This record gives sequence, structure tokens and C-alpha cells, in this order.
Amino acid sequence: MLRGTDQGDGADSARNVSLAPPLTVPPDGPEIEHQIRRLRALPRAELHVHLDGSLRPETLLELAKEKGKPLPAWDPETLRRAMRADDDADLTQYLARFETTLSVMQSAPALERITRELGEDHAAEGVRYVEIRYSPVLHTREGLTLEEAVDAPLRGLRAAEAATGIRGNLIICGIRTMDPVVSTELAELAVAFQGRGVVAFDLAGGEAGYPAEAHREAFQRARDANLAVTIHAGEAWGPSSIHQAIHRCGANRIGHGTRLQEDPALESWVRDFQVPLEICLTCNVQTRVAPTFGAHPLRRYFDQGIRLTLCTDNRLMSGVTLVDEYLRAAEHLGFTWEELTKVARMGFESAFLPWDEKGTLLAAFDAEVATLMA
Repeated sequence: MLRGTDQGDGADSARNVSLAPPLTVPPDGPEIEHQIRRLRALPRAELHVHLDGSLRPETLLELAKEKGKPLPAWDPETLRRAMRADDDADLTQYLARFETTLSVMQSAPALERITRELGEDHAAEGVRYVEIRYSPVLHTREGLTLEEAVDAPLRGLRAAEAATGIRGNLIICGIRTMDPVVSTELAELAVAFQGRGVVAFDLAGGEAGYPAEAHREAFQRARDANLAVTIHAGEAWGPSSIHQAIHRCGANRIGHGTRLQEDPALESWVRDFQVPLEICLTCNVQTRVAPTFGAHPLRRYFDQGIRLTLCTDNRLMSGVTLVDEYLRAAEHLGFTWEELTKVARMGFESAFLPWDEKGTLLAAFDAEVATLMA
């Protein structure tokens, strides 16, 4: 393994979590350093990352100054620390931080820039394919149309592709706490951009008390057009939320799924039918869904044969890169190099891509991993 297993539940309580900064190479000798360098070279897919939660602090600072928006701090490092959600009590408090980032994301140039930078940042970390999700309706407060709020991020993604070679697409999100009519409008927007860079429809926002089935019409519109569906579920609400997402709303993937283990029958169904879970370790600890990294059910799900992939969720609020998430799986849950390559491959297998494009990415992944293993 890359590091020793830490399965302990002890030191960190569910209400007093001490998150380490993004992991660096530990002083455990040259062999460990070699293994971690190899991990950083591992090609990966990122399937669950929110645009409005993943700004560079420097960009947030610059745009806030240009637009006269308030910030909790006015230098990049202090702002980076201020935006991290280490001390939030729950998912609701975690989500409140997004008002700061959304305030500077109300123009086409800002959306294009932030998306381009996010693609470039992923490419610099070895990510070959990324699906970036966001809700265009949250970016119309200062006059943008919904269509303009999709065109701009698509331009940013294509610019990142041209500059780095990364492949990227968008996922459009409905918001649980909004009127389901808005979700239906957003699903129709996603369908309108199908084949032009939008590959799926999602439902995000505060989960508890806002059931996915209230938005069934939106999901039906997406599915009628053969558009893929992923739904945030099993994070702030239990396995019944996952059940609704899959069986009533037709989800092809599940965002988080942390509380799936509470329903063994549903857990077996998810394994048997290979519904992928988009696992976000750091965010789940920050929002108290998992009390510690070592107590997270990622290891349980992997050992049972559930298809899953590691994701960052919100790079700014969680203070992580995708490399960090893989390192934490190794450090706290005992994942070996071979197991992490399987997790990475499942990311490509679970991508919302045509079969031939997915096959090309998988062939490239296998070739690169063979080189790394040599």
C-alpha cells in the first residue's frame, strides 16, 4: 500500500473534525515517495466537480475587486483558508459559502474564464477527462440568459481543451430547493445543448426535506431525450433518497451515495446493476456525513464490488485536488496502488460519453498504467 492503514474512528468526532491541508509526500522513505509520484502520474477522470465551488482564490479575488463584491479576505492565501469549510456544522452551512463565489459569476467572461481555468487545473494534475456541473439559473441574476450561461462555460472548456488536451463536458443541475418547474426548464435547457457539450442532468442543493421525486417531470424530460441523469443522493438524507433517485427518477449515477450502507438490500442492488457512485471523501467529512476519513464507507463499497470513482466535489471549499482524494484513500483506508488504478479506471468506465470515445480513453488509460507499472 502507499501508506499504512488508518481505520480509526477515535480522535476526530463527528462535530470536531480536524482536516489536514492537501497532502504532500510524507517522509517515509524513497519507496513511498516513488509510489506517490507514480500515483500523481496516474491518469484520472473527474466526474463530480462543481464550477461554483472550484474557483482559484486569485480569480475570486480579482473578479470581486472588479465587480465591487464583498469577500471574507483580500489576499489569496487568507481567502483560500476563509473559503474552506472545515468548521461547518452540516451540508446546509457548507452550501451557504457558495453565495460568495456566485456573486462574481454573473457575466459571460467570468463564467468562461473560471471554466477554462478549472479545465487547465485538472489537466495539470493528470486528469484526462472532466465533467463540470453547475446550475445556469444561478448565474442569471445580473442579466444573462440561460443560454448565455451555458455558452460561456462551453467556450471555456473548449479553450482548456485546445490549450492542454483535456477532454471536458458539462452537467446541468436543477436545484432541489427551487420550484420543480425551474428544474423542468433546466432539463429542457440541458436537452437543447445535448451533443454540444452537455452530457447529463443533475439535481443538487440541500437534500433533506427536498425529495428528488418532486422533480420527476424534469428527469422524465431528460430521459425522453436519451440524456444521462446523475443525482445527488445519500448525503444529507438517508438511503431512501438514493432509492428515489434510482427507481423513481432514473439516475444512471449517484452523486455521493455515502449513506447507501444503511440499506443492505439497496446496496446489493447498486452493486448488482453497477450503478456508479461519485465519491467525494473530503466533502463528506466536512459536511459530517462521515465522522472521519477512516470511517468513510468507500472501502466497504469497493470491497463489495460497487462501481465507484473518486471526485473532488468543490476544490475551493474543500481545499483539495483529485490527487489529494486518492492519497487520502491510501492513507486512511489502506488502498493499494493496484486498487487505486481500478478506482481510476472505473472513473473512465462511468463517464457520460459515447461508447467509442470511452473506449479510446480506456485504451489510453491502460497503456499509460502499463508504462507506470513497468
